Amino acid sequence: MSIEIICREVSRIMRKYDEPDPWKLAEAMGIIVQVMPLGSTDKSCKGFFLRQSRKKHITINSDLPEPIQRIILAHEIGHAVLHHEAAKMRAFHDFALYDTSSQMEYEANLFAAEYLLEDDEVTELLSEDTFFFSVAKELEVPPELLDFKFRILKRKGWLIESPIQSNSNFLKHLSDRGEDT
Repeated sequence: MSIEIICREVSRIMRKYDEPDPWKLAEAMGIIVQVMPLGSTDKSCKGFFLRQSRKKHITINSDLPEPIQRIILAHEIGHAVLHHEAAKMRAFHDFALYDTSSQMEYEANLFAAEYLLEDDEVTELLSEDTFFFSVAKELEVPPELLDFKFRILKRKGWLIESPIQSNSNFLKHLSDRGEDT
């Protein structure tokens, strides 16, 4: 699935529901969201999406800081929107949320970045000569999510380069980072 298609889906969802908060968006979309402790170790599940009997369910790890729960929820909504047919067969377990080796995980990451980070807000912060990592901190997102937004902005024609290449292991240090995203 292309970046353009994912951006169109995010735009469609935003037009239809006009809801920038992923918690309220999930409710408006009829997705059942459950927040429960799933562990706080490096190998703990961050969240997952499944579809059963035409009902969509997302479970989020309550042991994670709230800003990270918000990102995980947006990512799982991405699966609900982009991969609902595949979810009939299996749940999406996000042990490695930002694993770019999996196409569906990559697409859900792009969905979350496009949904949570407005183009204007990101480019405005960048135009203030703010460094990439400072922009991520200002937006309260991990730099890896901002890297996904940079990929989208680049596809939209911005002459922009990310100083990092997102990989799957940054969440391993989540307990070390705590609320400091």
